[in-house]
Amino acid sequence: MSDPPYRYYQADELPLRADVPGARFFEVSLERSMLSYFELEPGASFPEHRHESEQITLVLSGHLVFDMAGEEVVVGPREAIAIPSGMPHAVRSVDSVVAVDAWSPPAKRLRARPDGTRQSKRV
Repeated sequence: MSDPPYRYYQADELPLRADVPGARFFEVSLERSMLSYFELEPGASFPEHRHESEQITLVLSGHLVFDMAGEEVVVGPREAIAIPSGMPHAVRSVDSVVAVDAWSPPAKRLRARPDGTRQSKRV
């Protein structure tokens, strides 16, 4: 019997990994898209950066402040922000945050790392 054309991930297959101080995440990828789940402590911050991937962030709980070219945008529960490819932005958490990001194409920075951490199982 061949493998199905999908992949189901159980919770124990999605361990949280460290990112910037105060942030942990896991990701699930396909060839052209990726979903990442983040838990952030109050005050965690991602310095200004840009990436090839389009990014859509949906906040599930807490509040994130995005610096979008000098304009602060506060994103709270059940709110989202869509960031086009190449746009500089910085992010910080106001309080404890749970959020998910959708990426296309997959964000190379978040993909499985050569140090042996969990490899993304792609279809």
